[in-house]
Amino acid sequence: MENASEVLLLFAHPAFQKSRVNRALLQAAGQIPGIYIHDLYELYPDMLIDVQAEQSLLSRYSRIVWQHPFYWYSAPALLKQWFDLVLQHGWAYGHSGNALAGKKVMHVLTAGGPQTSYSREGGNRYSIPELTLPFRQTAALCQMEYLEPYVVYGAHKLNREEMTDKTNQYRLVLEEFQSTGAYNSAQSKMNEAGENNAR
Repeated sequence: MENASEVLLLFAHPAFQKSRVNRALLQAAGQIPGIYIHDLYELYPDMLIDVQAEQSLLSRYSRIVWQHPFYWYSAPALLKQWFDLVLQHGWAYGHSGNALAGKKVMHVLTAGGPQTSYSREGGNRYSIPELTLPFRQTAALCQMEYLEPYVVYGAHKLNREEMTDKTNQYRLVLEEFQSTGAYNSAQSKMNEAGENNAR
């Protein structure tokens, strides 16, 4: 049975102990009652995913977070495998696959480059919304509502003060998503733009 006031946070990072930013974000998320952190690499170090257990877990939440570093314009290998195995035809999509219908997904990414690098003029040539279209379509195929990605840019260069600002903002964003099923992406983008202009 779904609990609308709780959030399932699916986290995937193969080098978590080396990550300052994701570790700080996850610590902030863990301080919020009702946020359940599901660390895939901790649970499945052998990459042998328990599909039935994962499907059962998903069925209990109406609000889901996918959080991971943006590796090679995609997700770490274990999260990709999770998509491949857990979101089965006939369960997550297809004629009779509606187990995830109506659930909301918030996509949280950390990116090494600044926001300006994710543009036509930047080194990555495309924006994050363009590069994450496969995730958006995955959610759409499963009849889920995919929110605009929440991105922490310049993850490798954040100083202590910026890190604190980011973790505080992330906590507010998660609390808003938890209570409303949405978050103020426009305000987040304004904050990111201000950060990049200040650098």
